[in-house]
Amino acid sequence: MFHSGLFKGRRSGFLAEKMAAPGPGEYFSVGSHVSCLTCLGQRLQGEVVAFDYQSKMLTLKCASSSGKPNLHDVILINLAYVSDVDIINDRTETPPPLASLNVSKLANRARTEKEDKLSQAYAISAGVSVEGQQLFQTIHKTIKDCKWQEKNIIVMDDVVISPPYQVENCKGKEGSALSHVRKIVEKHFRDLESQKSMQRSQAQQTQKDSTLSS
Repeated sequence: MFHSGLFKGRRSGFLAEKMAAPGPGEYFSVGSHVSCLTCLGQRLQGEVVAFDYQSKMLTLKCASSSGKPNLHDVILINLAYVSDVDIINDRTETPPPLASLNVSKLANRARTEKEDKLSQAYAISAGVSVEGQQLFQTIHKTIKDCKWQEKNIIVMDDVVISPPYQVENCKGKEGSALSHVRKIVEKHFRDLESQKSMQRSQAQQTQKDSTLSS
């Protein structure tokens, strides 16, 4: 069962050793802001979403690691591995009701993630090269209707890309679908080459700086 609060004040030392039984007033409301220090020295700060006393699991809503202001990271923290908790702002009023979840959307997302993982696992077991796996992922971002057939990439059941997965390995009926896929493949390898060139330049610059400083 999730409670609407956690300990008031500050607790130091491993909390797992101090949480034998909750006493009166040992909770703060959902919506309070806390700062936790893990036993690895990582500082986590955010708004309390939920807390389960029995499992000692705390859920915090934190600023998005992507930096986007309209998004948040939700972190589950095992308090058995937290050495310190500070209450920054203790909320006393009744928290607002939880927002409803779009179960259908979540189910679709879970199914898509599962399909992607199974596709990756198939490619690895079939002995597909890293280049082939990377190209498949690039195509899949734009065209969801793509799958593996042994080591070949099948796009929209119209285009077949065979190893070594270059533009000239794209086969199918001449038309917009084949032309579109060829453009994706061409851009994919052009971007890869650009990244490699940048990495080589950075490595050369680092080596040059190291030589000058020695």
